[in-house]
Amino acid sequence: MGGPAARDKGDRRSRPACKTALAVQIGGMSRTRTYMLMAALVALFMGVGWLIGGQSGALVALLIAAAMNLFAYWNADKLVLRMHDAHEVGPDHPLHRIVAGLAARAGLPMPRVYVIDQAQPNAFATGRDPEHAAVAATTGLLELLDRDEIEAVMAHELAHIRNRDTLVMTVTATLAGAISMLGNFAMLGGHREDGRAHPLAVFLALVVAPFVAMLVQFAISRAREYGADAGGAEISGKPLKLASALAKLSQAAERIPNPVAEGNPALAHLYIVKPGLGGVADSLFATHPAPENRIAALQAMAGLEPAAPRPGEPWPRRPSALGLRRRP
Repeated sequence: MGGPAARDKGDRRSRPACKTALAVQIGGMSRTRTYMLMAALVALFMGVGWLIGGQSGALVALLIAAAMNLFAYWNADKLVLRMHDAHEVGPDHPLHRIVAGLAARAGLPMPRVYVIDQAQPNAFATGRDPEHAAVAATTGLLELLDRDEIEAVMAHELAHIRNRDTLVMTVTATLAGAISMLGNFAMLGGHREDGRAHPLAVFLALVVAPFVAMLVQFAISRAREYGADAGGAEISGKPLKLASALAKLSQAAERIPNPVAEGNPALAHLYIVKPGLGGVADSLFATHPAPENRIAALQAMAGLEPAAPRPGEPWPRRPSALGLRRRP
């Protein structure tokens, strides 16, 4: 498939291609799937809520869950960044300059930029809206990837901000939380006028509905990753660089621990790649699509033959793009 020079040449040729109908189609399919899954979650909540608590019981569960998640949504950036002990960097940092150029290209307000001193290479975006957004990358990522790959990864995170994925996941968590709360109502006998809930309704609310809601949450998270990949490829103009970054990051995340994610599995959906917590990618219980499927979609966007190495084949290690010393 040629050496790195050939791939770089192909990547430059692919910049217009990633803005074609295919990129728009992938992003549109991701949004459509997300809306359909959220509609299913609403329908599940309404159905089980009516069976268990009637109209008033469903409303109470929704309001309580909304209040809990509204606090998390409003303070998500502060909480997550504090948990990672992230340090904000200014215009003198190379990562800040990369993000500034991408934000201008995407027509987004400049987000705050953070670096996390962590060996596992990963990145995420947070914040309640584009005006209050932040992006973060670990030192492991900055040491592992070349400059174009870093640019492609940060473009992916900016796509999450542009797509308002924090809001989407907050609404999803609210509905899932409300459904789980209905299970607690069922254990208390429900809130119907006769003071009793049908045994089948109790089983649905206590066991089936929360399980299904969890699966829908994971499916929405996977759909948002495909959407951010398409958006990131469009913003950076480098779908193949994002593909090579995903391959490197997913391989490294499997072997390098992430203490924050291991202590807080609920944060797994934030990262660009699954932070090595086990499980099967693209399964019903996965927060992220399988890396090979994401890479294949990006390669299709570029309109080129696959440039990624075979499974298990290591990517060539180049000098750090930002002049950082690589870890042994």
